[in-house]
Amino acid sequence: MINSDDIAAVRERAPIDEIIGAHVALKTAGVGALKGLCPFHDERSPSFHVRPAQGRYHCFGCGEGGDVISFVMKLDGLSFQEAVEYLAPRAGVTLRYEAGGAPRSEGTAGQRKRLLDAHRVAAEFYEAQLETPEAKTGRDFLMERGFGREVAAQFGIGYAPQGWSHLADHLRTKGFTEAELRSSGLVSEGQSGKVYDRFRGRLVWPIRDVTGEVIGFGARRLYEDDQGPKYLNTPETALYKKAQVLYGLDLAKTAIRQERQVVVVEGYTDVMACHLAGVTSAVATCGTAFGEEHVKVVRRLMGDVQGAQLKVGATSSRVVFTFDGDEAGQNAALKSFALDQAFLAQTFVAVDPDGLDPCELRQSRGDEAVRALIAGVQPLYQFVIRTALATHDLNTAEGRVAALRAAAPVVAGIRDKALRPEYARQLAGWLGMEPEAVVAAVADAGPRQGTPGGRGPQAGTPGPGAQRAGATPERAPSRRDPVVRAEALALGVLLQAAPELRGTPGGADVVAQLTPEAFSQPHYRAVYEAMLAAGGIGGAGADWVTQVVEQAGETLAGTISALAVTPLPHDRADTLGVYAMSVVAKVVELGLTREIAALRGQMQRAGEGSAEAQEAFAQVVALEARRRALRDL
Repeated sequence: MINSDDIAAVRERAPIDEIIGAHVALKTAGVGALKGLCPFHDERSPSFHVRPAQGRYHCFGCGEGGDVISFVMKLDGLSFQEAVEYLAPRAGVTLRYEAGGAPRSEGTAGQRKRLLDAHRVAAEFYEAQLETPEAKTGRDFLMERGFGREVAAQFGIGYAPQGWSHLADHLRTKGFTEAELRSSGLVSEGQSGKVYDRFRGRLVWPIRDVTGEVIGFGARRLYEDDQGPKYLNTPETALYKKAQVLYGLDLAKTAIRQERQVVVVEGYTDVMACHLAGVTSAVATCGTAFGEEHVKVVRRLMGDVQGAQLKVGATSSRVVFTFDGDEAGQNAALKSFALDQAFLAQTFVAVDPDGLDPCELRQSRGDEAVRALIAGVQPLYQFVIRTALATHDLNTAEGRVAALRAAAPVVAGIRDKALRPEYARQLAGWLGMEPEAVVAAVADAGPRQGTPGGRGPQAGTPGPGAQRAGATPERAPSRRDPVVRAEALALGVLLQAAPELRGTPGGADVVAQLTPEAFSQPHYRAVYEAMLAAGGIGGAGADWVTQVVEQAGETLAGTISALAVTPLPHDRADTLGVYAMSVVAKVVELGLTREIAALRGQMQRAGEGSAEAQEAFAQVVALEARRRALRDL
């Protein structure tokens, strides 16, 4: 676990305007405010607002909002810890780790930076080596597949020279220690204890994380005397976890997020072919099958969570797998089918009838053929069912019954219940059997298995992104009501201009009179109570707003983000405090007016001359005096 004080420091110091500005063209929208086109949904008029002083952003079009950490998490599909580790160097914070109360000695931001630096230097070294005479075999390999030097440079492809320690020697000259070389995975260690280059005489692809940092390499064998595997990857390191790594993710993340689609291919050259053909959401695994950890990475980027399809501009997400048409490709499809329940997205498969992969398809038929391959997908369930049927002799009764027994659990495992009857009828047609018998077999397979192998959530079961029970967000109050507008504006100035308000003559007195009861809307009263719980009015900066969010809870987080970045009608730096005081005083006055009305009703019910009526009258007089004083501000 990362030390909580360090997390707060990252949130406070990370330049949110620079971090977001690297992805969104931001323009000034008043003092201390910026706005631009939202990166999370398609829009033509900017509704995405950033308040650097509060460390918050919010889109008034799709509702996305949060702090700098949540922005990096949502944009790059990182976990919370990964986002903090990514931001720490940019915030000038050295992270401390805690496990059972003891500091962790490895994996700190400083050590991570050294390993990233080593990989950056290695990538530059390999790229330079691709231009040497020795690398001609590698350049020919690329050219034969339709990849010239410009393409090689675009994807950062390099060449690892033959020999034993060219890269290791180069890294030593750059100041990297023997311990750092061993930790990086760029070298291997012999029996004598000496280290030598892991990649030698091979074409090298840099493997980057979602932020674009090189974390490993994949190397392709070029020479017949190379006794190693056809493809050799970086081993498991502090940076490189093959179960979580997807080649091309840094290039594909924008398309994945915008199109809500990811295309999973089988190799580096297939990724290149897809991107060059315009299928820019293509990625590939690195030395391992597509697994559950990859699913998590993809889901975060697509926003593949319960309710995501309800957001403005969102469409149903799709995962497209491409496989070779051989037995290995069919087995890969079956493994992917086992993961289908982990997605909320629709899953499809694209297989060329002639068994060509995207790289071969581009070579022989051009870019259009690659695009057509991805456009002509079929549902993964259908592909798996047809593959299962192909292993049985459907010309015999025994073969058809055996095929039904194999395919029925597949149909029963379809996540969308509405699709099951349709696929059952299609299965009946493929088998040449009565639909009633097939529907019955599917229904019989469902209760016992639910999903293939009995794994994965049942249809209709909330997935990992579902909200906790009881955490249904409240509906925000309508801003058409002038009282609601006044209360929202008051909360906005308290979140954005509390220091200026308290620094204005009379401002502290007005704040002191503001109570939760002054807010007529429960939604806003809860926000104000969260402000008080976070240390009271007067806080400033990203950390205070974050504390308000933590006190309010997840259901009000979006409301607070919106209030913290809402443009103020009057935000000149020299008069902001006076304006803020007038806004808050208005809400205090409205609250006093409601109290006075309630007391007058109490007086009428108690009867003229009664002790209760006299006490209520005294309170009315005092409240009227306070209300007149506010109006004189």
